Order: sequence, then structure tokens, then C-alpha cells
Amino acid sequence: MSDNTTSLSASRTITRRQFTTAAAAGALVTSTGLPLRSARAATPLKLGVLLPRSGHLALIGQACQRGAEIGLPMLKDMGYSVELMNADTESNPDVGRTQAEKLIREGANMLMGCFDSATTLAVAGVAEAKGVPFVVNIASEPKLTEQGFKYVFRNFPSAGMLGKGGLLLYKDIFAATGVTPKTAVLLHINDSFGMAMLGGINALMPKLDMPFTIVETIAYDPKARDLSIEVSKAKAAKADFIMTVTRLNDAILLVREMVKQQVETMGIISPGAPGMYDKQFFKALGKYAEYCTTNVPWFDPKQEMAKSLEKTFEKAFPEESCDLNVGFTFEAVLIAADAHKRAGSNDPQALTEALRTTNLSQRVMLGGAIKFEANGQNMNLISAAVQNLGGKPTVTLPAASAEAKPIFPMPPFKGRG
Repeated sequence: MSDNTTSLSASRTITRRQFTTAAAAGALVTSTGLPLRSARAATPLKLGVLLPRSGHLALIGQACQRGAEIGLPMLKDMGYSVELMNADTESNPDVGRTQAEKLIREGANMLMGCFDSATTLAVAGVAEAKGVPFVVNIASEPKLTEQGFKYVFRNFPSAGMLGKGGLLLYKDIFAATGVTPKTAVLLHINDSFGMAMLGGINALMPKLDMPFTIVETIAYDPKARDLSIEVSKAKAAKADFIMTVTRLNDAILLVREMVKQQVETMGIISPGAPGMYDKQFFKALGKYAEYCTTNVPWFDPKQEMAKSLEKTFEKAFPEESCDLNVGFTFEAVLIAADAHKRAGSNDPQALTEALRTTNLSQRVMLGGAIKFEANGQNMNLISAAVQNLGGKPTVTLPAASAEAKPIFPMPPFKGRG
């Protein structure tokens, strides 16, 4: 790709491992309702993209990377100009911190990332120290918008928002199916994200007057290669259904072990975590991936931009998942590009001020216009009940956006043909 192209810029790769990507800049028709300082900034925005493309979060990190890149050709005709500077955090907060510092030294005007909460928090510290704006694509750690950071902007729910939205959808699922369980067992990862989710769930359960009780909570390492003991404990609890807070690899291990141990459960429902909607989950588990439900922010099937992005993605990557990792990362690049265009500058302070006045009504994810509160949090986000049906993640609630009706209880593993 030529450096002389006016609407596209070649990407720069900054990583300890070879990773070849094509990156481009582009544009998009947006309705911000805000005056533009100039039709086009004088030079491209250098956006430092920090994602876990290797290590135990590699599959999800690579999915996010595809989200950063796939939409750029789709956006190229309206004057946004972005150069992606890609860095691999290696699923390690210390590496993420070092890579963020390196990106800034190499000229990044803004940072974006990082998927996992611990690394995102580490990078946020760098952004604050250097005075460089940081757009969070995915990370739910509450501290990101509760510690007074001035340069952090998150277009993703906090753990509290995820937990509340996810738990309320349990009630909706039970109401829609006419079946209400009385007990649950919670299996959760013990990393920063998992512990934040646990705290939110424990705090919200009594406040939301949930119709069921969590009879046992079981934590485990997301890097674990054997979850037989944890599943055995869950089985012994004899709860009506199973709640999960997972990543991708451990989600596969959990369900595989449940099938092996013939766990009888009314359903497997996550209040908001990655893993069960990923195409790799379907590939690994086949028929046993069916009926698992995740209550998460998701694509808005009514947004034309979402339809365009999904169509473009599926054509380019027919074997991969166009999921929330792709959607929120795409939106993060959109947010950065929009702020750059309105700022008319690569000055970090000008970019930060532009981010504060973001107002994007055309987007790909469910929710209202993208706007940031004084603390940098976008509050206009809602969750959907996404159930695995017919080999793909399917929106079953809210009813206004539903593609199918929820199924609960799910058919037992043993009887599936």
C-alpha cells in the first residue's frame, strides 16, 4: 500500500514477534452535530493499537485486531486519516505498559486497547503520565473511570454496568420462557476482570431482587488446562443452572468437562463475559456449544453501519467471528478518527478535548449515541441476551432487537443428536 495514498496510510508494526497487518485510514458518515475545525486534519492520526495478539488471550486479541483493520476500507472515502501503530501486549500487563511507552516515543498521538482489564489499567497509567489520550475498546475494570483519569475514554461497560445489565436479562429470559430457577452455581476466572465481575454480582444480587440464589462460587485460573475439580464441585452443588464468567479457552474447557461429567443443568448463562459466543467455541464443541447464553453488549441489527461491517467482515474472514470484540474495536477506531477530524490537529490536548465532545449516533453496537461523561465513561450502552442457536450467536432479547426467542431450559447434553 503506497504512502502516497491520500486516504490510506500504511500501518507500522511494533511487536516482539512478527505480525504482519495491513492498516488503513478512512472515514465515515457521522452525525455528530458538532462543528468541524477543518475538513481534514493536516496529517494522519497515529493511533497506537495495543492488543494481546499472543499469550493466553491471543485468539481474542487477534479478533480485536481484525476489528481495528477490517472497517478502514469501508470508511476511507470521507476524509478520516489514521495510521495504525500495532503493538502486541502478549497478554501481559508489564509488556503492555512497556509497549505503550514505546508507541508514544515512536510518535503515537493517541492510544487504543487493550481488551484485558489489568493491561488496560497499566496502559492508562502511562497515558496519564504522558498526557496522551487513550480510547478503551474493551475492558470493564471500574478503576478506569473511577480514579480521576483525565485522558481515558471508555466505550465499553464497566463491570458494574455489565453485571447489572446482565443480571436484569436473567429476569427477562425467565419471564420470556415462563421458567424461573431457584438456585445457581457461579464459576468464574480469578483475574482482574473475573474478580471485578464477582464483586459486581455480589453487590447487585440483593439490590435487584433476583429470583434465584447463588449456592456456591468457584474461582479458577483462566490459564488452567484442567477444570475437572471445579466442574466436579459445581456438579455437587446441584444448582438449577450454571453462571459463568470466562475467557475463551477456559469456556471451552468448562463445557467440555461438563459434558464429560454428565452435568445436568437447566442452562449455562453468563452475566457478561467473552468466550461462549466466539466461533472457536462452536468449532471446538459443536452441538455442545448450542443453547449457551451470554448477556453482553452486542451488534445492533437495526444499524446500517453494523450490517455493512458484518458483511465486510464475513467476506474477508468467513471462518472467524464478527462479535463484540470486532464491533467495539471498530468503534474505538471510529471514535479516535472522529475526534482527530474535529480537532484538526494531532496535538494530544486538542485530541483530548475533541474526545470529550464526542457525539456519534451512527454506530454498530446496541445503545444510544456515543458520548462520554466527565469521568470518560460512555453510559449509552445496553446488553443483549445472545444465545447460541443454529451454530451462531443469536440475539434473543431485548424483544425489539431479537432474531429468535430464548430457549430455557436447554436440552440436556446427553440427548443431543
